[in-house]
Amino acid sequence: MRMLLTAQMDTESANRSVSDGTMSKMIEEVVEQLKPEAAYFTVQNGQRTCLMVFDMQDSAQMPPLLEPLFHADSKIGLQPVMNLDDLRAGLGGMER
Repeated sequence: MRMLLTAQMDTESANRSVSDGTMSKMIEEVVEQLKPEAAYFTVQNGQRTCLMVFDMQDSAQMPPLLEPLFHADSKIGLQPVMNLDDLRAGLGGMER
């Protein structure tokens, strides 16, 4: 299932990991694990935020995939999402 991961990093913790050089390693680890179809980095509510769209085969993947972000004091959001093709297929299967 296509999922949208939103991770807002605590500013103080993120500042430390940028300063000590561990931020890029943590991001690379997450990207390697998730293999996202899209990854974006921005600021939301004054905090460093990453948005990644990835395919999750099983909910049991959540602990190993998300643990590095929890260790970075991130607030995590995870929700199923559709792209336009998914929406078209879903709407096409509805009876009128």
